[in-house]
Amino acid sequence: MPIKAPRRERSILLLGRQRTLKHRGIALTSSEPIAAAAGGGGGRMTVKEEPFHFHYGCGDNGLQRSPTEKPAFTLGQIKKAIPPHCFERSILRSFSYLVHDLLFAALFLYFAVAVMPKLPSGLALAAWPLYWVLQGCILIGVWVIAHECGHHAFSDYSILDDVVGLVLHSSLLVPYFSWKYSHRRHHSNTGSIERDEVFVPKPKSALSWFTKYLNNLPGRVLTLAITLSLGWPLYLAFNVSGRAYPRFACHFDPYGPIYSDRERGQIFISDAGIVAASFVLYRVAASYGFWWLFRVYGVPLLIVNAWLVIITYLQHTHPSLPHYDSSEWDWLRGALATVDRDYGVLNKVFHNITDTHVAHHLFSTMPHYHAMEATKVIKPLLGEYYQSDDTPLLKAMWREVRECIYVEPDEDSKQKGVLWYRNEF
Repeated sequence: MPIKAPRRERSILLLGRQRTLKHRGIALTSSEPIAAAAGGGGGRMTVKEEPFHFHYGCGDNGLQRSPTEKPAFTLGQIKKAIPPHCFERSILRSFSYLVHDLLFAALFLYFAVAVMPKLPSGLALAAWPLYWVLQGCILIGVWVIAHECGHHAFSDYSILDDVVGLVLHSSLLVPYFSWKYSHRRHHSNTGSIERDEVFVPKPKSALSWFTKYLNNLPGRVLTLAITLSLGWPLYLAFNVSGRAYPRFACHFDPYGPIYSDRERGQIFISDAGIVAASFVLYRVAASYGFWWLFRVYGVPLLIVNAWLVIITYLQHTHPSLPHYDSSEWDWLRGALATVDRDYGVLNKVFHNITDTHVAHHLFSTMPHYHAMEATKVIKPLLGEYYQSDDTPLLKAMWREVRECIYVEPDEDSKQKGVLWYRNEF
């Protein structure tokens, strides 16, 4: 049945040529030119259902490879299609999410320190893993709010954002300003094989000699175990999986190559935040014991770090996503080289950083509480450039660690600056 595209969508769906846009098995076909400017003349779309199949294997999955041609739309045109209120930041609303998360974290903490010691030993033993998982998940929500502060998406006041972000991230042993600036460069260079900052894949020729010996069941299990437990601190301390710099790079070094001269003073502030948080933890351990602190704080923090690595890895690692060298890369195609994932009920717990990541990379100052609405608008507008995968989490992790080992251009492609994940040795 023909339906007329909403006015905002009509303005950017096509720029003067017929095109079929596929999203999760639905083809949107326009048979008329549609004006590029908002308010321009419209066309009509025919919506038809097509079977959606998911096949595994690099370059041959049901979630088709993202297009690598320069899109016909611009960022400004996409922004015009999104309701203006989606870009409005509310202090009260932002704080309401933070207070919600902190109340649940306090409730779980009370359960651990006041209720669990009174339980029978067998029941208490079973209750600790429950506490760790619940606390780790709710603290990821706190982490995401601090992340929004770093993007100036928490409020209209950058100083307030930085104060809130510094306190929250320091409490989770994250150097706030250090990560804020490296993460900003990640957003500025997403998909660039030379300048991206996190989970930067290597070409086959640059792989370590032992990589091929890990391309088996025990090797993948070991890789996942190390990545989930140590990946985040190794990235902060040694830039593991990060961009290649000409000298040693560390998020705690104000004079490291990651930062410019004007940023170095704030890196000292980040380090001071970590020292202050570490001193508080030391005092707690001195009063209650190391193992008490480890059970109550340490294990949930390890779970936070593991979730952070999982979320980031799966957002930027998928057989359908391209990477670009300097001959092909541009900001918009790089920002679109990410994928939304479905974590079920955890999407809400994680403030939808998981299933609205494409929108986040296009408009990083948009508050998380508007991102779902914006995503629904941009899906049909981006068409084939929008990537989403609802593969169950464990299956997706195993598939990506198995298939996405290095990147190379297609042998028969003229675009040698466009690289795709491979796993053949």
